[in-house]
Amino acid sequence: MTEDHYPLPRAVIFDDTAALALGAGNSMASRLVVEAEKDPALRVYIPALSLAAAERERAGVAEHLGALPSVNIEALDFAAATAVGKRLRTAAGDLDDVDKSERDWSGAHVLHLALPTVEWPRGRPVLTSTPTRYRGTGIRTIRIVEQG
Repeated sequence: MTEDHYPLPRAVIFDDTAALALGAGNSMASRLVVEAEKDPALRVYIPALSLAAAERERAGVAEHLGALPSVNIEALDFAAATAVGKRLRTAAGDLDDVDKSERDWSGAHVLHLALPTVEWPRGRPVLTSTPTRYRGTGIRTIRIVEQG
């Protein structure tokens, strides 16, 4: 197939697993950031809650990724906070045996940003090492190719 059939996305959301991969020098994640640096029409987004989750796992990764000029950190604004809270509340029925602190705040912020909007009618794909995390949500995922 040609690139006409499968055009590159113009925006990619990195979840916490992708942020950690980028911070560790993963070539696939790094390539997307480098391409975004060269092409202002390509955008890389990291939700603030994903950045916080990545920082929890590896100290210093937030400062490193936040300093990259082609990476946009998406704040948890009013609309996002409301959507994340609603998503976590509605998921509560599926997670009755899970402590509230263990709910997927980062994933809920990713979903809010990945779903279709007026600006992004097809939504934005999510770069992740765990695509099953988003199963059944209707969003597109791109699995990170792990380095040997």
